[in-house]
Amino acid sequence: MRKKTYLKLVEYQTEQSEKHLNEVRSIHKEMRGYKHDFHHHLQTLKGQLQTGEIDRALAYIEQLDNQLMNVDMLLKTGNVSLDAILSAKIAQARAEKIAVAVKASVPDTLTLSDLELSIIIGNLLDNAIEACREAAGERFIRIFISMKRNMLYFSMLNTAGAKRKKTGSLFATRKNGVHGFGLRRAEAILEEHGGWVKYNSEDGAFTSEFLVPAAE
Repeated sequence: MRKKTYLKLVEYQTEQSEKHLNEVRSIHKEMRGYKHDFHHHLQTLKGQLQTGEIDRALAYIEQLDNQLMNVDMLLKTGNVSLDAILSAKIAQARAEKIAVAVKASVPDTLTLSDLELSIIIGNLLDNAIEACREAAGERFIRIFISMKRNMLYFSMLNTAGAKRKKTGSLFATRKNGVHGFGLRRAEAILEEHGGWVKYNSEDGAFTSEFLVPAAE
């Protein structure tokens, strides 16, 4: 590996780690805020009920319920690192009014490192969010992750704009530089572990899929 490429890779991996860590910290900060406010909500409801303001209390509960529906809870896939990566990206997607559905069950210990998992999943989701930004109408991301014996299987369908043209193994995006490098790095990691990744672009939809050995 050339020195320039190696240094670029190290810089990219450092940026990715810091980025995902900050995203996860943001979610935890938001959740702590809701926990802190919970005591005040209880005191308000207690006061309303003690003074017989039943309708007002019910309206307050309805308001709280609507608010909590928009709170991005941390996922529980079985793998702490995957929970953090997905939760951060899902919070980002939902902040941009993108509907996200996830079905995932993964053991906590994988042969892929946390950094490798972060690079692979993070870049694929970044690509999906970017594609949704370019799409008109309903925007969504649907993710399925599970183990097939010792193999980690990932499948994602997302809204997209017009069908993309393929350049090598990747499809063209509006972003260049580190973004394109990140997707190539994700491919390289999967190949290093004996796995594969496939993409398919159609008008209005884009699919990403990979399978990689990830358990002893």
